Amino acid sequence: MEDSKKIGFDNEKYLQEQTAAILERVGRFNDKLYLEFGGKILYDYHAARVLPGFDPNVKMRLLQLLKDKIDVIMCIHAGDIERKKIRADFGISYDFDALKTIDDFRDWGIDINSVVITRYENQPAATTFKNKLEMRGVKVYLHYPTKGYPTDVDLIVSDEGYGANEYIKTEKPIVIVTGPGPGSGKLGTCLGNMYHEYKKGVKAGYAKFETFPIWDLPLNHKVNIAYEAATIDLKDVNLIDTHHLKAYGESVVNYNRDIEAFHLLKRILEKITGGESMYQSPTDMGVNRASAGIVNDRILAEASHQEVIRRYFRCAVEYALGLADKDSLEHAVMIMNKIGAKEEDRKVVLPAREAANTAEKCGKGNAGFFCGAAIELHDGTIITGKNSPLMHASSSLILNAAKHLAGLPDSMFLLPQSLIDSVTHLKKDILNRKMVSLDVDETLIVLSVSALFNPAAQMAMENLKYLSNCEVHLTHIPTPGDEAGWRKLKVKMTCDPEYSSKSLFISG
Repeated sequence: MEDSKKIGFDNEKYLQEQTAAILERVGRFNDKLYLEFGGKILYDYHAARVLPGFDPNVKMRLLQLLKDKIDVIMCIHAGDIERKKIRADFGISYDFDALKTIDDFRDWGIDINSVVITRYENQPAATTFKNKLEMRGVKVYLHYPTKGYPTDVDLIVSDEGYGANEYIKTEKPIVIVTGPGPGSGKLGTCLGNMYHEYKKGVKAGYAKFETFPIWDLPLNHKVNIAYEAATIDLKDVNLIDTHHLKAYGESVVNYNRDIEAFHLLKRILEKITGGESMYQSPTDMGVNRASAGIVNDRILAEASHQEVIRRYFRCAVEYALGLADKDSLEHAVMIMNKIGAKEEDRKVVLPAREAANTAEKCGKGNAGFFCGAAIELHDGTIITGKNSPLMHASSSLILNAAKHLAGLPDSMFLLPQSLIDSVTHLKKDILNRKMVSLDVDETLIVLSVSALFNPAAQMAMENLKYLSNCEVHLTHIPTPGDEAGWRKLKVKMTCDPEYSSKSLFISG
């Protein structure tokens, strides 16, 4: 239930120009084009947040238009499998995200040709992942670290370097190379296969499709600054592409990693092709036409302002959890200051904190805590919730919002005391849990049971779908059960970097 007045991006205009750009690039290389897909092909929620109107799956729609011409290779770094790296928007590890992506591609009618486990060094978890895929009929290639990388170009582009890794067999003129996140080994896979292609006499080409930063928007455009905020963990910084400026006298935007690596990449490409220079700048390599879809720049600027604030809160929480360093947090603060953003610019922050001030203390002694939560509905209405001995603040908020959307009185009880008592008895007396108040996941289940015999609960439950894409803020880091429930409701959630309890371990 998105407000049409807040649409700033036209998917159809974008698809038309983006498809034409890719086909034009294919035309430059008669035999084959390796197209590296940066960012997320599916569920690109960052793009949807900063480009209101952007379909998170528009890139899959693009691939569907080209599906007769494409093969798809998925790369995943063996180290990410071993470390169980997490994709934050789904809360699942990269290896499970790879499995989900294969299923999702099939749902869209596109098969993934093969999976490449990159920089493989016999990591046990990566080996298990390989075996699991092969047992399900998925072709898996193992690529080892490239000898000589990144300094010795002669060794890199040799039978001992790229040539030592197995050639990935494809048939179509466009090879889409994707992965669950940055550092997946997509570029190395493209270049390695190009080395093999040239040895076979096939003059393959390379290009990169990455939505952000948008090269033909100004360096300090808030959409590009929001990308910098989204990649704080990678230490990405947007810069003017000096290679492009020197070659063409045109000022365009790229990010530091691509700009810094271009000289080496250019030498590698020239070595592979036997001296032919494909590109004069990293921006040349790109085929991104995102700017073609922009129809309201003001809406994009406002959305990106909000995304910077969300990313700041996320970084602050990761710092509190020990997942981010102090430099990252300071960088997040610097980006906030750069655009003049304040925490309270996010409309749900102050109402959530005010709700916490009126919450009932739960727990005894120092373990007691006060929690508040707020949601901004699509019509701009702010609803709040606070914790109680029976319910987490998030649970209270969801019930309050659902009642409002269903036109039910705020004082109405949707969950019968008998059901709440039954769940509390299970948690406290049978499972020996310390926290007995209902988290979001539990509240949703109890609400669905109540809906079987309570028409008001049924009405409230039917309105939960209208919480999707709403803005939510909590005054505390959510418990696993709260976080899982909010993720299912698909809200845009932030929280203060505060723990909801003095307990060091929280199981639900």
